[in-house]
Amino acid sequence: YERLRSWARTFPPSDADLAYQRRFAPLGLHAPESPYRHCPPGLAAALTAGAGQGRQTMEESLRADDLSPVVNGWTLGFHGFDYNLDHLGPGTIDDPAWKMPDRTASYLARALAARAGLWGNHGYEAAYAMTFTDADGDRLDGRHSYTLTFGAGQDPPADAFWSITMYDLPGFYLVANPIGRYSIGDRTPGLRRAADGSLTIVMQHEPPADTSNWLPAPAAPFRPIARIYQPRAAVLDGSYRLPPITKAIA
Repeated sequence: YERLRSWARTFPPSDADLAYQRRFAPLGLHAPESPYRHCPPGLAAALTAGAGQGRQTMEESLRADDLSPVVNGWTLGFHGFDYNLDHLGPGTIDDPAWKMPDRTASYLARALAARAGLWGNHGYEAAYAMTFTDADGDRLDGRHSYTLTFGAGQDPPADAFWSITMYDLPGFYLVANPIGRYSIGDRTPGLRRAADGSLTIVMQHEPPADTSNWLPAPAAPFRPIARIYQPRAAVLDGSYRLPPITKAIA
């Protein structure tokens, strides 16, 4: 809380956000000097409980189906970074289609972006999709083997490039592995396609016999993210659908 107080004073938000932020004045977040060095026990208990409840809300919201469309198990976060309403830099499209109309609701979106996808782009620059489950709705776990198959001519349509990146849980960190591969996509050298042109990516912890299309996973639950940079219209209008991740038959 002291870090938050000092940062908020050093980097004040827009006027509209500041008006909302003043709601937290009773917690000491706007005090000119730190009230936390000798924090009263009641306030300390309330701050601790509030932080715990906030974290729980964020973790539940990350997996909620009502925040973004879900297709084949992938949560389509194409508008997950539309919370920026005030500071539009070079290349930003100043259009209501890419702004969250509810400023208060945008605060949760901003927090979730910082938690699970820091430094993300607007959907027209990069379309993101993440998943925690396979095609059957079961939680993804590297102790199992999974495949993700793009049919012939069904690679994600991008004017730049696309990739699938592996992250562990609950920290959302990259996964150390013996081949030093943290993502796989159209720029990955040595990918092997089937005779019909389809591409099958293998997600598991143990190295397969052929590692050409292997995206290493932890020996534990994981969350991959699909990124489509400079996505074509078919991605954003929903006519292109990412295929589901399928658990291999033992």
